[in-house]
Formats: sequence, C-alpha cells, structure tokens
Amino acid sequence: MNQAAQTCDQVLVDPNPAGRARKLRREQTDAEKRLWSRLRDHRLGVKFRRQFPIGPFVADFCCHECRLIIEIDGEQHAANASYDERRTAFLGEQGYRVLRFWNHEIMADTERVLAQIFDLLKNPQNL
Repeated sequence: MNQAAQTCDQVLVDPNPAGRARKLRREQTDAEKRLWSRLRDHRLGVKFRRQFPIGPFVADFCCHECRLIIEIDGEQHAANASYDERRTAFLGEQGYRVLRFWNHEIMADTERVLAQIFDLLKNPQNL
C-alpha cells in the first residue's frame, strides 16, 4: 500500500488521485484495454473518460454527462467488498450511478457488457 495513502472516514483514499489516475492509465489491465477500445471516441454516443478522478477516488470509466461510472473488478475486489461499498456510496452522494463488471465478464463476453451499458445509457432508470 502507498505510504502516502490516508484514512478518511474509514475509507482508504489517495491524497493525489490525479497522479494515481495518470499511473493507472499507463498500466491498464487487459479488461480495461478491451472495454476502453469500445467506449472511447463517443462509440456509444456519449463521451467516456478513463481513470477519472472524482474526489479522493479514481473511477475506471466515467461518463460525466450521464453521471455514470463503470468499474471493472478483479480478484482483489472480492476481498475488499466493504471498501467498494463505501466508495460506491461516496460516488452516489456525488450524483453518480455505478455499474460493475468482473474482468472475466469483459474478456469472455464484451458484446453483452457493451449491450448492458448501452441499455443503461438509453434507459437510466434501469440501474
């Protein structure tokens, strides 16, 4: 864990989310690369940003216009479920909806994942 990380209201946060976001953009996982190649350049009709800082956190993908965050979870997230819940609650307080997918979902069935995202963009009440 980064020694510069701090605990704020029992949620581990990074004091430099912009720097962490830059690092994460350089070190994308295969699932992030695959999904980004399909979300970038308004390919679903809206602009997504990758590794987007929001408060003390960094969202994997964010459509600010639609207030939608897409998170890609790997194995480490199974052990950090309570952290993810608090993080999602914070993002919800900022007006964002959070949609989560597992790495293996994106790698195994990218088209289904994209269809789910597209459906949510067309029908935001479905989340």
